[in-house]
Order: sequence, then C-alpha cells, then structure tokens
Amino acid sequence: MTDVLQTAIPFDPLAPKPLPGISPLAEQDWLIIDEAYAGQMALRARLLAEQRKDVVAMLPEALPAAQELLDKVLGLLLSRPEGDFTCTNDVVTRPDKAEVILDRNDPLATLGRLVQEDICILQKQGDEHVMTGAVLCFPASWLLSEKFGRPLVGIHVPVDSYTDDVAKRVQRLFDGVRPERPLWRSNALWYADTVLHQPRSANQRRPYADPKTAPYLRSEKQSILRLPETDAVIFSIHTYILARAHVSF
Repeated sequence: MTDVLQTAIPFDPLAPKPLPGISPLAEQDWLIIDEAYAGQMALRARLLAEQRKDVVAMLPEALPAAQELLDKVLGLLLSRPEGDFTCTNDVVTRPDKAEVILDRNDPLATLGRLVQEDICILQKQGDEHVMTGAVLCFPASWLLSEKFGRPLVGIHVPVDSYTDDVAKRVQRLFDGVRPERPLWRSNALWYADTVLHQPRSANQRRPYADPKTAPYLRSEKQSILRLPETDAVIFSIHTYILARAHVSF
C-alpha cells in the first residue's frame, strides 16, 4: 500500500514540554482534515471492514455517549466553511467524495469512516474514568483489547513517565474539562516505517528507531473534551507521519 504521509504539521511536536503538557483548544480546531485525509480514510475503511474486532469496542452503557458524539461531530463537519462535507437522507459525502451511511446504532464505526481521528470514550466509574468505547485504527504500539474497560492508570501502564503524580494530574484534567472548552497536547516519536496501524502488546516493545537517523516522525495531536448531555469525556487522536525532510521545526 502507498505510504500515507503529511508534509506539514500545524504545531511543533518536538518542543520540550512537561507532562501532561495540556493547552486550551478552540472547538472549531478540534477535528482536522489534512492532505492525508483520503489515504488515511481508505486505510480506516479497510481496517473497519476486515479487522473490526481489533479496532472497534463499546460497552452497552457507552451507546448514548457515542450517539451524542456522532451528532456533535456531524454538526461540526457540516458547518465547516470549506463546505466539503454534505449530508442528504442520512448519507454523508466526504471531501474525497466517498459516501458514508449514518448508522446511529453503530456510531463508533460510523465516526471511524468520517474523521481521521481515533476516538476513545471515557466515563466516570467511582473515582476514575474508564474506557467504555473506542474506534482505534492507528494505535502507536498498544492494543485496544488490553486497554478497553480499564481506568486511566491501567490504560497508561507501562508508560515509564506516567508516575503516580502525573496520573493524579491527568485524572484531575478529565474531571475538570468543561463542555465547549476542549484541551489538547501532542507527542513525538521517531519511526523506521510509515505503518499507521501498529498494535503492540504492553509487554512487546516497539522496535528502536534512532532519533538522529530515523526516516519518519510520528506525532499525535491528542484532544480531550466533555460531552454536555452524557458527561462522557472524549479522548481523540489525530496521527501525523512526516518524512524527515519535512520536519523543519
């Protein structure tokens, strides 16, 4: 399959920042449609068709939140000033002219066919937020099956930098995020390849790529927002992969 790459990224993922490195995000800047849209969406469609059990999971209690999220995303897409999304009789036409049927009984898979972002639903259970739903086509060295149904601390094991103090701060962020006031952060990792779908067990380390010579930079724009009706927190991931020649920060 042809490499799916971006040639630019609208932030500097290599700038040093302390964990969790969160900043405010304007709601209209949450979802991104970039030059890799058609290529990433084609890969997402294939994964959803051929490996659905690996990329979509949802507990029954997450259905109202997923439906609320689908409505929110659809509203944002249809109000884009570019006018590149249209909807007629519950069929959405995307910027690449592909058509997506709106299935409100399968909202996460529908979202996975509309936007480049991977999306996780987290709902408060006791003192922690638990992942109750997700469409995850482009994991960077983790498995949905290992993280699904687990709380924030369990999701981030075995991230070395995710200390108890950082865990408490992240939980406070999830508790404190307000509707219409999203937050975001970014990360950056050097890779030897351009593969977007990289599931990997927690006890299986990613092959080492020397930051000084690795040919590709992979960066995730990670956003957090709260749904006003169901109170669920949404964690979304927009993945960029740039060839080293296009990394000019």
